[in-house]
Amino acid sequence: MSGDLYSDLGISVGDLVRIRRGSSEIEGVVMPKHAFSDPDIVVLKLRNGYNIGVRVDSSSRIEVVRRSAVKPASTGASAQVSPSPRPDLPKIMVIGTGGTIASKVEYETGAVKPAMSAGELMELIPEISEIASIEVESVYNILSENMRPEYWEVIAERIYRYMIDDSYSGVVVTHGTDTMGYTASAIAFAIRDMPKPVVFVGSQRSSDRPSTDAALNFISALITASQAPFAESVVAMHAETSDREIAVHRGVKVRKMHTSRRDTFQSINASPLAYVDPVSRRIRVVSERFMPRDSGRSPSLANRFDRRVALLYSYPGFDPELIDFLVDKGYRGIVIAGTGFGHVPEYAVASLKRASESGVLVAVASQTLFGAVNLRVYTTGREMLKAGVIPCGDMLPETAYVKLSWALGNSRDLDEARGLMVRDIAFEFEPRIIDSYYPRWS
Repeated sequence: MSGDLYSDLGISVGDLVRIRRGSSEIEGVVMPKHAFSDPDIVVLKLRNGYNIGVRVDSSSRIEVVRRSAVKPASTGASAQVSPSPRPDLPKIMVIGTGGTIASKVEYETGAVKPAMSAGELMELIPEISEIASIEVESVYNILSENMRPEYWEVIAERIYRYMIDDSYSGVVVTHGTDTMGYTASAIAFAIRDMPKPVVFVGSQRSSDRPSTDAALNFISALITASQAPFAESVVAMHAETSDREIAVHRGVKVRKMHTSRRDTFQSINASPLAYVDPVSRRIRVVSERFMPRDSGRSPSLANRFDRRVALLYSYPGFDPELIDFLVDKGYRGIVIAGTGFGHVPEYAVASLKRASESGVLVAVASQTLFGAVNLRVYTTGREMLKAGVIPCGDMLPETAYVKLSWALGNSRDLDEARGLMVRDIAFEFEPRIIDSYYPRWS
């Protein structure tokens, strides 16, 4: 062979091929090879999203089942692809902020580096060319633990541009999983009356690793952005450890619940909005409560977030001087993740009262996550209400933190901000929490 295996075999990156050796048969999409690939190996992406290497020799038979709609500029280890617009497909804007999904391994060094051009994404996930015509704008390339409220303002402004552009069917945002729920919540509050969905997507493993969840998550995000009947800020990630379905969660109700599992995201006190089958490329809506897609709706942008908001967890031995410190430092809002129904130790109530009297809004969520705050059951809760705290119902502590930052950033006075906190803006309050929402892990 000439040394360029793919050329010798008459195959290209993105082709769907079937390789037979003896009685064995493997079918998959041809993927690019890296610098240290064995010269006799063909890299395939299987239907379940996994990448494998298949050794070929003179006894191997290769059949091209379907040629790629996207042709590589070159073949071999440095193969790149150049996407061509498909006017017959929905147009989706992909906004990159960083995270594992927008990265690939640099095999010369072992480091993970960004891979966020449209060409690189289509090289790593060739199925994109059959689902949507994508454009890519990389806004940030950060680890998600480095996300900040001022970045939400920029991301919201960028998304808003494509919300008001009728040529786009939807927006997909690639984001690291650790703080994706925060950003999805921020966009839900910052852009009101969305006419189309914005879909946040991430992965636990980079796109070119054999066990990646990136491909199926991203494919499902594109399907959601182009097909979903709802127009909200949502998160699309694996519904279970297998590759059968991707769950689409409402951004203000979702939380990362595991450090490494592919089904790390769970809807809290609510069901997912929908499930996507990445193989049949169909979306199955399971909730009747959502903002419907409507191309005639005019969105509005309110993307200011107050940085002077903090999130504190109550715990045995909680020191109320933490509250006093934030008040003295000029913070304008504090969210308390209280125990049970939303409590702090009764000796901390005086500090809550001081905060309220100093013009600091104090909101209370429950650290139990499931269920709702109820400060009228026990004496401590009733004293907290007298101290001026705002009960946050079944809102997640993270959502309450984002919402308070948003409310203070977009209000003329504290009374208006307080009113926003108790008003259902983006389905962050569930009117009826049913028992089936509570997961029972085996």
